[in-house]
Amino acid sequence: MKKLLEKIKFRIIFVFIFLINLSCSENTKKEEIRAEETSRVDYLPYYNEESFTPNWITPGTEKEKEFHKIEDFELTNQLGELVTQKTFDDKIYITDFFFASCPGICPQMTGNMFKLQEEFKQDDEILFLSHTVTPTKDSVPVLKKYAERNGVIDNKWHLVTGDKLAIYNLGRKQYFVENDLGEPKDINDFLHTENFLLIDKNRHIRGIYNGLNRASMQQLITDVKALKKEN
Repeated sequence: MKKLLEKIKFRIIFVFIFLINLSCSENTKKEEIRAEETSRVDYLPYYNEESFTPNWITPGTEKEKEFHKIEDFELTNQLGELVTQKTFDDKIYITDFFFASCPGICPQMTGNMFKLQEEFKQDDEILFLSHTVTPTKDSVPVLKKYAERNGVIDNKWHLVTGDKLAIYNLGRKQYFVENDLGEPKDINDFLHTENFLLIDKNRHIRGIYNGLNRASMQQLITDVKALKKEN
């Protein structure tokens, strides 16, 4: 009799745990669906410095026109083609910094960027831009091989190399991708970050995201869709 009661008790506990897990799973799915459908705000914020304090500006106003914009640049992609701001005229783009021989976070970042590329594969308004932080090693042929290994679609996702100082200045003084607030850096300090940035059609920074985090990537997808509605 005692063994029978223990078996019944065990089964009740098992069913109870199963129902809790099922409920949590359903709630998680509902949250993901809501995240896919709606953005957090009417307009995405604007950013202009390394603390990434949001600036709430109405698109199309004079204040927006005078706000921080990514400066012009000239880099070379995996096809040996020149890539400039004109490449992204009337485009929204997602950008990051990596290097081809990176054994750490870069493979996961590249994998997540690939998933974003697949999400917006048929959307001509959305492009991708990945800067190498070791341009002396990551030549055009190296980037071409890296692109082929990782499913990069040419002219949709640009892997770029060029002058090291120009790339590092872009990362630190234009995109503000590093998290080391107030810590002085120069060309000899290695630039390495997991952050992805969302840039609008007017060269403004509209979001920063952890390129290693699934929830952050989902929010990025949501924010891209919200940004498209502004235009």
